[in-house]
Amino acid sequence: MTKANPTDEISDIEDRIERLAEIAERCRKYILASKIAIGGGAALLVVTILGVFGFGQTAALGSIALVLGGIVSLGSNVSTLRQTDDAISAAEARRAALIGNIDLRLVADAPLKLV
Repeated sequence: MTKANPTDEISDIEDRIERLAEIAERCRKYILASKIAIGGGAALLVVTILGVFGFGQTAALGSIALVLGGIVSLGSNVSTLRQTDDAISAAEARRAALIGNIDLRLVADAPLKLV
């Protein structure tokens, strides 16, 4: 197996980091939606229990389902976000290591010639 070009591998790692960043952003959006669902479901449950607007048992069951669904979605997306953040950190460390291993040469400034 031939040795891969480090710049190609760095480029691949940067593409992976971008994809992981998109996944992380999507997880953050789902986490926010889950928190809203939990809060909305809890508020609807309180309103239903107090009988303020005369909602029935269906609203109470719906609010409980909303709270439980929000909790499940929140837990799943928080877990996925943590895993994605760990993968981003590992990829960034690999990229830094590859950049550190590149034999960079110093290019001296050439004297300017005025024409």
